[in-house]
Amino acid sequence: MTKRILVIGGGIAGPVTALALRQAGFDPVVHEAYDESADGVGAFLTLASNGLSALETLGLAEPVAAAGFVTPRMRLSLGARELGWFPMSSTDPRMPSTVTITRAALYRVLRDEVRRQDIPVEYGKRMTGAESDARGVTARFADGTTATGDLLIGADGLRSTVRTVIDPAAPAPRYVPLLNTGGYARGVRVPGEPGTAYMGFGRRAFFAYLPHPDGSVWWFANVPSRTEPTRADLAAITDWRGRLREVYAGDDLPAQALIDATADIVAPYPTYDFPTVPTWHRDRMVIVGDAAHATSPAAGQGASMAVEDAVTLARCLRSDRPTAFAEYERLRRPRVEKVVRMGKRNGDVKAPGVFGRLLLPLAIRMLPTRDMSWLLDHRV
Repeated sequence: MTKRILVIGGGIAGPVTALALRQAGFDPVVHEAYDESADGVGAFLTLASNGLSALETLGLAEPVAAAGFVTPRMRLSLGARELGWFPMSSTDPRMPSTVTITRAALYRVLRDEVRRQDIPVEYGKRMTGAESDARGVTARFADGTTATGDLLIGADGLRSTVRTVIDPAAPAPRYVPLLNTGGYARGVRVPGEPGTAYMGFGRRAFFAYLPHPDGSVWWFANVPSRTEPTRADLAAITDWRGRLREVYAGDDLPAQALIDATADIVAPYPTYDFPTVPTWHRDRMVIVGDAAHATSPAAGQGASMAVEDAVTLARCLRSDRPTAFAEYERLRRPRVEKVVRMGKRNGDVKAPGVFGRLLLPLAIRMLPTRDMSWLLDHRV
């Protein structure tokens, strides 16, 4: 049986993949490009019922749920006008409820379990290339070192190096014309209660907030940006708080109050997805998570899809068949590409313009999101 596996990427997908591989009887080693862990990095995310179900197979659903708070439903509005309520959790009583959690808290749970299981993690290992032959695969890193294993798994995200090593002609990510930001507000009251994500269309941008059981309010904003910004463009926005206040001025949403009550606002970042990645594997290398199928945050499934990938791939590899990578792709590609399409549709309605706002109630009714059993009830 193949034993030593190089996992490239130490964010979310990498540690989950390593844990799933260890459970399947392999010896994974995680290689992270940065010199330190991801503690304190990122905003928050949702782990949907299907993602937590996959984590149950690794014994991690309970500690992850304990580090976040359940959010089984959302309310969608056009300003103060209610457009409808939608499920964020499976209605199957056997499935766990969707949880909202900071990226840092999720990472801590995964990191602690990786340490408990003595899975090696090497930092400062930015992969620059890899070669494979009949004996194994060797990864090369920017610091001049190499690592050799039986297989190599790319869990290195949207700008995956492994993806381009597998297929030098791999497509670039597609820009989705939205900027994302958010934060954690304290000392402010808003309508609503914990357990519901309140999402609303303002006149210029989409805004959402989630009351936390501890009294804080977590929020995010999607600001339209038709032109893809460069890093320099984003760095030039020195008064992001002021810009956000202007974006939501006059809207019947608690956006301005939450922005004012937030000490640190997440630096804005652009949205990308992949409609399809033609080649997922070659020789002894394969990709998982965002490296294979990044989806817009509007799908609420990025982390869950990565967890499903990790568990599915480990189970396929456990068979020790030469077709394991192909079987993994056969099981995952139709599902993840459907999620990417859903995320694109959901994101497209977040910047409707003046005329589009008039048609929003009809557009929302036409979105195929009311029956989410195909997505949320999924078990690996």
